[in-house]
Amino acid sequence: MESATTESADTGRRQEADRLKHAGWFSRLVHRPEIGAFSGMVVLLVFLAVVAGDVVYNPLGIKNNLSIIAQLGIIATGACMLMIAGEFDLSIGSMIGFAGMSMAVMLKWGLPFGLGPASPLAALLITLCITLSIGWLIGFIVVRTRLSSFIVTLSFLFILRGATEVCFRTFNGSTQVSGLPDYKQTDAVAALFGGETFQWFYDVLFWLGLNYNRAGDQWVTGFDAKVAWWLAIAGVAWFVLSRTQVGNWIYATGGNEEAARANGVPTDKVKVSLFMFTAFCATIFAATQVFDTNTADAAKGNLKELEAIAASVVGGVILSGGFGSIVGVVFGAVIFGLVQNSVFYISWIDGSYYRTFLGTVLLIAALSNETIRKRFTGGI
Repeated sequence: MESATTESADTGRRQEADRLKHAGWFSRLVHRPEIGAFSGMVVLLVFLAVVAGDVVYNPLGIKNNLSIIAQLGIIATGACMLMIAGEFDLSIGSMIGFAGMSMAVMLKWGLPFGLGPASPLAALLITLCITLSIGWLIGFIVVRTRLSSFIVTLSFLFILRGATEVCFRTFNGSTQVSGLPDYKQTDAVAALFGGETFQWFYDVLFWLGLNYNRAGDQWVTGFDAKVAWWLAIAGVAWFVLSRTQVGNWIYATGGNEEAARANGVPTDKVKVSLFMFTAFCATIFAATQVFDTNTADAAKGNLKELEAIAASVVGGVILSGGFGSIVGVVFGAVIFGLVQNSVFYISWIDGSYYRTFLGTVLLIAALSNETIRKRFTGGI
């Protein structure tokens, strides 16, 4: 029976692939996994231009919106790749809080074991080693025990959040760290995470007369560095998924793990590596916050794991794995980032509706993605 079902699914996929191969460009376009997110993004951009364009699309509004979008995009990229492989990571938000406090405490009180003051590079590398180890441990538990990643990472959500609050309250006397020096002014590593990038864009706007203050000087000087990190991480992830054998392994692992393993795909290594990648993304997220604001808080990252998963689903990733794209997740991050930041500029909309919007769009996207999946699998 299982063999017949698998054969039926393969036949359905081949028929759908053959049909799309001979279809026109428009038909192929509307069957792309990210087309729904792209359409929603365009509608939202037009809506905001009509109701609050002077605030949302002025130089400062663009910078602030892209800052929110980039942070969400960084962790959504990690969540997307893991979901394509058929797993979830609910510990991302807690990992953000832990990583931020780890770096900030070392910068304020020095390296562990009394080894002296910590530089931004040392604090980042030590924290990254710890978070990657935790990501490896999560993946190891999932692949060895075959427990649901939902349960394992939910456990680590609580473990990490609680350990962060208890440990750093002991070391620091508080779950917050503030008053750090503005390292990005003097340290290249801190500037790489907390400084500015793509200054040429705002130089061009100033030259065109679109970026000046009341005194006639340049108003905004550049995007936050997190935008460049988002684009870099998303670009590498896109290349890996679409142009490498590892990308094929990820899709195969999420599509049919047993079949992939039978064909020589190292499914366990793929999953463990992707759990480490989500930990890496969470650490980068935390570093951009710490070196931008010179503060940290153990409560940072709360519910960010759910927003990352939501952006992935809206971007076309299906919950059962094996289907999705980084491009779609970029569109999903733009949608949620714009709504999260811009809804507060529209006086006649209660800002609390952001979560209502998030849930509604997530449900619609999940239903749409499931319909697309059934078309590609012949209804299986």
